[in-house]
Amino acid sequence: MFVKVYEYYIQDDKQEEFLDIQEKASRIYGRYLLFYTQYLQSKDDPTKWVEITRYNDEKEYVQSLELINQHSEIQALFKSFQSVLLTPKREIREENYTIRKEISNTKEKGRMT
Repeated sequence: MFVKVYEYYIQDDKQEEFLDIQEKASRIYGRYLLFYTQYLQSKDDPTKWVEITRYNDEKEYVQSLELINQHSEIQALFKSFQSVLLTPKREIREENYTIRKEISNTKEKGRMT
């Protein structure tokens, strides 16, 4: 599996707008790709967010992204996303990973997965 990890800072009063933007963008991505995304908000700094998205295949991701980026709606959503970033920390950190192993305790009663 191919994993994209992003880190960015969202303005305190724009968090709901940010989540709405992500929901709309996911509808477009979903036309081309199967994916699973988690949005994590830091407990230490509530403006800091980490986005982790899993895709089946990196090649499929790259090919689909070319089509996704052609959508004028996705371009508008990215501009909206940029507008909710915290001004002094406007950078978006991006990293790529490959899942090598997954361990889960889903069979044990009362445990989180």
